[in-house]
Amino acid sequence: MQSLNRDTHQNTDPNTYIGLMSGTSLDGVDGVMVQFAPDGATMQILATAYQPFDAALQQAAMQLQQPGDNEIEREAALAQRLAQVYAACVADLCRLAPGQTVQAIGVHGQTIRHRPELGWTRQTNHPALLAELSGLDVIADFRSRDLAAGGQGAPLVPAFHQAIFGSSAHQRVVVNIGGISNISVLGSDGAVSGFDTGPGNVLMDGWIRQHLGHDYDADGTWAASGQVCQALLDRLLQEPYLQLPAPKSTGRDLFHAEWLRLQLQDFRQLAAADVQATLCAYTAQTIIMASLAQSPACDALYVCGGGAYNRHLMQQMRHYLALFGSSAQVHSTSALGVAPERVEALAFAWLARQFCLRLPGNLPAVTGARGLRILGALYPA
Repeated sequence: MQSLNRDTHQNTDPNTYIGLMSGTSLDGVDGVMVQFAPDGATMQILATAYQPFDAALQQAAMQLQQPGDNEIEREAALAQRLAQVYAACVADLCRLAPGQTVQAIGVHGQTIRHRPELGWTRQTNHPALLAELSGLDVIADFRSRDLAAGGQGAPLVPAFHQAIFGSSAHQRVVVNIGGISNISVLGSDGAVSGFDTGPGNVLMDGWIRQHLGHDYDADGTWAASGQVCQALLDRLLQEPYLQLPAPKSTGRDLFHAEWLRLQLQDFRQLAAADVQATLCAYTAQTIIMASLAQSPACDALYVCGGGAYNRHLMQQMRHYLALFGSSAQVHSTSALGVAPERVEALAFAWLARQFCLRLPGNLPAVTGARGLRILGALYPA
C-alpha cells in the first residue's frame, strides 16, 4: 500500500525522483516528487503540483499535430516554452517538499506525432534546458529506444502499473483515460498485456470546445443531456484501428477533428448534445470491449487520468460491462491508494529510476519490442 503522507524532513535517500507528465489532452503538466522503497513497488508521495498550459501553448502544440509551414522553428519554440513550464512545476515541488535530494527528473515531453508503423514518434521537449533551469539530472526520450527495438514505444505505463497495482489474488485492468485511452491487463499470475484502446477524451473535448467553448465536459454533464445515436455509434465502431491485434498504439494522428467530421457526414441533423453522448459511449464501449477481450474474468477496472473524473463516462463503462455480461466493478485508482491524476507522473518518475538503476522500463509483450530495453536519455545537471 502506498503511503500518501508528505514527508518534509531532510532526505538523502537515493530513491527520490520527480515525474512530469503532459498528455494528449493538452491541459497542463502534472508533477510529483516521490520516494520509492528499494523494491520500487511501494512509495511515498512527498509533493504534487500542477502547471496549466496557457491558450497560446495549447494552440502551438495542437497545430504541430498536423503538417504545416515552418514546423522546425515552431517546434523549437514550443520545446523552449514547455521546458519553462516544466521547470516551474519542478520549482513548486521543491518548495512544497524542501530538503529533498532528488536523483533525477523523468519527463515525458509533449507528443505531437506518433507513427510507430513508420518506426518513429515525436515528443517535443527541451530536456537540456530543463536540466539547466532546475539544476537536476533529467531523463527524457523514453519511447524511442523501444521503437528502435521494433516496438510501438507505447504504452509504457503497464510495467509501472504491474509494479504498484499488480495482485496475486486478483485480475485487474488499469485504464488510463487521457486524450487517448490505454489499458494494462494485470493477471494474477503476473502476466501483463496492454495497448491503446482508442479515443479517451480527445473527441469529446474537441466537440465541446467547438460548440460550447469549454475545454472539457465537466462530469460528462453535456453528454448526459443527450441521447446516444446507435447508428452513429455503429459507424464509429467500424474504425479499422479497433480491429487491429495488439501490440498497437494510436493518438491524435488518427483521432482528430477531420476524422470525426468524416464520420458525421451522414448525421448532420443530429443535435450536438447527442453527438457528445455518442462520443462518450464510444470511448466507454471501446474500453470495455478491449478489456473484456483481454481479460474476460477480470475482477475490476481501475481508472486513472482525467477520465476518472467524468462521472457520466464512468457510468457508461459500468453500463457496457453489465450489457456484455460482466460482473467486474469500475473504480478510480484512488481505491488502490493513488489519485487518478498522479498515476502517469508517478510512472515517469519510476521510469527515471529504472534508467538510473540500469533496469528495463518496457514490456515486450505490451509494445512488441524484440526484448527488454533500458529507456531514456540522460541530460546531466
